[in-house]
Amino acid sequence: MDADGQHDPADITRLLARLERGHDMVVGARQQGSQASVGRGLANGLYNRMASYMTGHKVEDLTSGFRAVRADKFREFLYLLPNGFSYPTTCTMAFFRAGYSVAYEPIHAARRIGKSHIRLLRDGARFFLIIFKIGTLFSPLKLFAPVALAMFLLATGWYGWTWWHQGRFTNMSALLYTGCVITFMMGLISEQITALMYRKSE
Repeated sequence: MDADGQHDPADITRLLARLERGHDMVVGARQQGSQASVGRGLANGLYNRMASYMTGHKVEDLTSGFRAVRADKFREFLYLLPNGFSYPTTCTMAFFRAGYSVAYEPIHAARRIGKSHIRLLRDGARFFLIIFKIGTLFSPLKLFAPVALAMFLLATGWYGWTWWHQGRFTNMSALLYTGCVITFMMGLISEQITALMYRKSE
């Protein structure tokens, strides 16, 4: 739990009770009105949606530090944990991608005691990098495929425009189509490598 007085120790028993039902990690999901500010709430909502897409599971509260977790499972991902405030982000996504059971228990977080050391822009960018890092570690195509699709659509749009106005296929279209194929193949190869690595670790 956080050390700033936000979390009610009485909620610990509810998290442990869910853990005893067979889950590997139980996260205290902050309910509406628990966010420190409107901006923080919007940012957390965006993180949750991004993490849900990357992991393929609904993430209700990615950055909540109030959680109960089985120690043996948690130790498997110690090498992934970054310095700073981002351990909840990393372990949540790692648990989902490893197929471990993650549950959410609704909690209400009180107003913090003292001043937050989290900076919205600096730490927000760090959270996004962690989401992509863990997501690509277990499912690279979730990142590479949309980039390849965007390049394909851009190449096709540019090709259509230049053909209509100039009647020719330009080098830029060729470059974008080539980049699209290369990006997709990189994602496909990365997907195979991670699958082999994960199978070996099992």
